Amino acid sequence: MPEFVWQALVEANLVDKYRRRPPYQQNDYIGWIVRGNREETRQKRLQQMLCELAAGEKYMSMEYHAR
Repeated sequence: MPEFVWQALVEANLVDKYRRRPPYQQNDYIGWIVRGNREETRQKRLQQMLCELAAGEKYMSMEYHAR
């Protein structure tokens, strides 16, 4: 995991929520964020991930219900 993503999770107190997501979701989020070509795109995607983790009901803009 890139350091900037880890730091954002720690600062937002979302590490546990991230770790409770299935491995495929964790991998998808990281890959999606780092594939952004521009820094502002990576930051926008990072913020979306943080918001979705905090809310707990979205995954990549789709409905998500934890089991």
